[in-house]
Amino acid sequence: MPFDVAEALRDLGFRCPPAAIASLLAEATKTKLSPAQVCERLAKLERRERDARNLARRTRSATLGPFATLDTFDWNHPRNVERSLYERLLGLDFIEHGENVLLRGPSGVGKTTLAQNLALAALNAGYHVSFSTLAAALTDLLKQESLPALDRRVRRHVQPSLLVLDELGYLPCDSRSADLLYTVLSRRHLLRSTVITTNLAFKDWGGVFPGAACVGALVDRFVERCHVLDIDADSWRQKRALQPPIERPRPKQVTKQ
Repeated sequence: MPFDVAEALRDLGFRCPPAAIASLLAEATKTKLSPAQVCERLAKLERRERDARNLARRTRSATLGPFATLDTFDWNHPRNVERSLYERLLGLDFIEHGENVLLRGPSGVGKTTLAQNLALAALNAGYHVSFSTLAAALTDLLKQESLPALDRRVRRHVQPSLLVLDELGYLPCDSRSADLLYTVLSRRHLLRSTVITTNLAFKDWGGVFPGAACVGALVDRFVERCHVLDIDADSWRQKRALQPPIERPRPKQVTKQ
């Protein structure tokens, strides 16, 4: 029975598909590659496979959901937006320095899309990312029934290199929610980066968490190292809703002979 190289490598922990290994070995035989060249190509093949699997796993964990890619974003639509700042943020230096980002503007101007594309850039660069609406993240924390369970859940929000919390200010939250958000942000403070999207100025955050004593401290920690990108624009969704529907040509009727 002939020796199955691909099966033996998989037994040793190789993850690249057997078909890819067989193709490499066939090429090596045809082109008379040296043993060192075969090993080098095999190592590169395995590294690509592991990187692809790692990216797929981190992408699933990030829960970005479907979104429009940056090449479809119309930078001419906003009346005012600092595009150069966003392009610098795409370099991801802010993650290396544990800095935060605030994307601020009215509803429907692309804040979430820009946040998701920052998250995508971070994933492609090898970072661990978590994306969630603020309401969903706080609901997840509030439903924990014991302190150990809550602490484990808090760690899930603290550990990612980049945490994106979408839509602060769209739903009111109670003081316990403010305390939980403060806990997460204070543990990440100066160590890991957080992106928040909102339609509110910092001075109005207290209205989201009425009666919460920690809001001032929460804002102070978030803004200490924070890049603020303001977007002044009309809603994309309202603009599309006002556009007349595209008329499609009707199919020609076939007259029976």
